[in-house]
Amino acid sequence: MKNLRSQKILHRPRWSKVRALFKSMGYSDADLARPLIGIANSWNRIVPGHYNLRRVAEYVTQGILQAGGTPLEFGVIAACDGIATGHEGMHYVLPSREIIAGSIEIMVQAHKLDGIVMLGSCDKIVPGMLMGAARLDVPAIHVVGGPAEGGCEFDGRAADTTSIAEGLGMLKAGRIDEETYNRLEDQVMPTCGSCSFMGTANSMACAAEAMGMSLPGTANIPATHADRLRAAQHSGRQIVELVRSGISSRQIISRLGIENAIRLTAAIGGSTNMALHLPAIGYETGVQISMTNFDELCRTTPHIAKMNPAAAANVADFHLAGGVKAVMSEILPLLHGDAMTVTGKTVAENLVNTPKGDPTVIRTFQNPWSSQGGLAVLRGNLAPDSAITKPAAIHRDMQTFAGQARCFDSEEDANQAIIDGNIQPGNVVVIRYEGPKGGPGMREMATAMKLLYGCGMALKTAVVTDGRFSGTNNGCFVGHISPEAAEGGPIAAVRDGDTITIDIPNRTIRLEVDDEEISTRLAGWQRPVDKITSGYLGLYARLASSAAEGAVLKINSMSDI
Repeated sequence: MKNLRSQKILHRPRWSKVRALFKSMGYSDADLARPLIGIANSWNRIVPGHYNLRRVAEYVTQGILQAGGTPLEFGVIAACDGIATGHEGMHYVLPSREIIAGSIEIMVQAHKLDGIVMLGSCDKIVPGMLMGAARLDVPAIHVVGGPAEGGCEFDGRAADTTSIAEGLGMLKAGRIDEETYNRLEDQVMPTCGSCSFMGTANSMACAAEAMGMSLPGTANIPATHADRLRAAQHSGRQIVELVRSGISSRQIISRLGIENAIRLTAAIGGSTNMALHLPAIGYETGVQISMTNFDELCRTTPHIAKMNPAAAANVADFHLAGGVKAVMSEILPLLHGDAMTVTGKTVAENLVNTPKGDPTVIRTFQNPWSSQGGLAVLRGNLAPDSAITKPAAIHRDMQTFAGQARCFDSEEDANQAIIDGNIQPGNVVVIRYEGPKGGPGMREMATAMKLLYGCGMALKTAVVTDGRFSGTNNGCFVGHISPEAAEGGPIAAVRDGDTITIDIPNRTIRLEVDDEEISTRLAGWQRPVDKITSGYLGLYARLASSAAEGAVLKINSMSDI
């Protein structure tokens, strides 16, 4: 092939030293004459969603070789949200996204790779990899490891790992016994793979496909299915074809592709974290996605696919029902059908002759579960810049809620109050100083929601936070409150007993305190001492932007460093 990036550092005699370094590992002249394709593999034996990626990488390697490329595999970090939830480890999970993006950028640029296949399945890994691809503008494909199968039946549906947190609340409330609770450990997740509900991991896998960065129909093939390996091999062949044809990542990760991903997210009731990740991916490619843009796309997209946490069906069921392709085919009139994809074809071309989805999971455009999408942006005097919620997972009776604030300045304090039985029906649990800067790292408040559910109070209380949520949450919840408390946002002025009103249909969240009183309270407010000032989190806390801007790292001046 002509004009390969790699050949700029491999031609003789000037670059014989580089050739010698490759040859020290056994590469031949024939290997070095072909496109050098990186395989960014986030396999490890910590994250269940990544446990099968070593095998997936073998099939990607086969595909690259079949198509005439030379595979060069390297490692990328990956943290598990589920393991990190509820303790100090969660501070690191969102910030890891930037490390992942940077590591891919570094490896591709330092070694002049011609293309990249990115293997990652879980919450911050998929967006981090797509952010790295957006920075690079080289041919790129994303491959996920696939979702896990659902577990034992529990509380009327196939269990998943969040059933443990719900079960803890049930145990504390006397609704199940200890033996039943302990059995869940062995039964809720019978296979590896990304968690089987429509959380951030599977939402991002779907978004990557909708964006055009993964092969059609591959986002939700279960981790244990043979099709997962065939899709990996196909991706290996296709990345070489992208190098040949000169189709690079920014031709796909464009405004058209990102808006398609947002609409798909709205149509499937995806995770609230998508309001962080899709704007962040846009930021890396120079496409600004404001919360106003995000909300408009969600408002005008029908919610047509419903699954856990909004319904009993899990993501493996969604795949069997037709998956992302069936949903995109239904909402094609709203999509940018001319957007380019990794197939070398447009979205509309990829969707020709797509069968209808199973109507028990995927409804039609004309008969949706809801006329508006599964995510919503709220604003009001408590969240002047924006806040995010997920009406797709919130009971209709809870989409408007007014209650008395119970304020906590950390996740741990809120969770302990729930476990101790100190939260009452009608309370709005306010968890603050958990935003990008204040956390630092914007931890998930998933445990609080699951404990309330287990205690039987999911339909009697609400949670409001400048932190974020897992895609599995239900009940009444509003996150990403911006400005955050650590920036002196109005959430810092809330006091116990204040009334907070949440009105999702009208997209508002209000602190029922007059503006003058809020101003007076904030005038006397003092920012708490930073929780963490050293290491990577100290740097992240200084550079992280608002959740309303995707919580990306921004350097405005040298004083920020």
